[in-house]
Amino acid sequence: MRFINPKTDYAFKKIFGSTESKDILISFLNALVYEGNSTIEDLEIINPNLPPQIRGFKDTYLDVKARLNNGVLVIIEMQVLNVQSFGKRVLFNAAKTYSFQLQAGEGYRMLKPVIALTITDFEMFADQEQMISRFVYREKSEGWYYRDNDIELVFVELPKFTKELDQLETIADKWIYFIKFARSLSSIPENMDDIPELHRAFEIANQADLTAEELEDLERREMFIYDQQGAIALGREEGREAGREEGREEGREEGREEGREEGREEGREEEKRGIARNLLDRLNNQAIAEVTGLSLKAIEELRLEVSHD
Repeated sequence: MRFINPKTDYAFKKIFGSTESKDILISFLNALVYEGNSTIEDLEIINPNLPPQIRGFKDTYLDVKARLNNGVLVIIEMQVLNVQSFGKRVLFNAAKTYSFQLQAGEGYRMLKPVIALTITDFEMFADQEQMISRFVYREKSEGWYYRDNDIELVFVELPKFTKELDQLETIADKWIYFIKFARSLSSIPENMDDIPELHRAFEIANQADLTAEELEDLERREMFIYDQQGAIALGREEGREAGREEGREEGREEGREEGREEGREEGREEEKRGIARNLLDRLNNQAIAEVTGLSLKAIEELRLEVSHD
């Protein structure tokens, strides 16, 4: 057996967001959001459709949305690229989902809580060791909770999960292992096969059940993601080196903190330009702006500059 990569948009939605995924999603959310408790009894998957053909940067992340039986809305997102201002985007999407619940004339009492579950293939909080982090509104000095704590952010950072197959203990461990390592497995592990929903997830992920067109599309998506990851990593490394050299040169010439700070700032800009330069032949201007934080005008100028080289 070979399994598709759950970290790609197509596979993630096929496994967790299709019409046949309700029981799988219930088990998954109970494990990661409710710490293994059977809190969710039923849910409705909103817009259970597979993603379209590759169109560019937007296909590197995907939302699955569900409404729980108690009315709570859950957004589940798998994010493979650490793009500019990603944390702000998570908060924006949660707030937008919360506010868009109301129809004209409806009162605020109709609002239901929103949970944003975000799984990242990179470290969101590099200075923290915990793999699963939960954020809610609390009083700043004494820590008591806001009365209407209706927006909760939950992050799962895959790089921080280091357990081996024989070390899996909880159902959350098993689901995270599935997302992170299913692509490299050749069979369903015995210690994961005792959970019916997880077994079903493996069945959906089995490449034998996909058409040739689906497999070809999936391979293109994986290559698309790997290319972007490589381009971003290369651009950042080149930008950091340029920034270090610029900072050293400024420091030597000026010998003042003002000069050093200017060098560091120019280095940061050069890093962004380095990343953008490596993405010009892969992404459109809007996508590059989201990755780098550069303005659309700066990217247009960079395209012109490269075209004249």
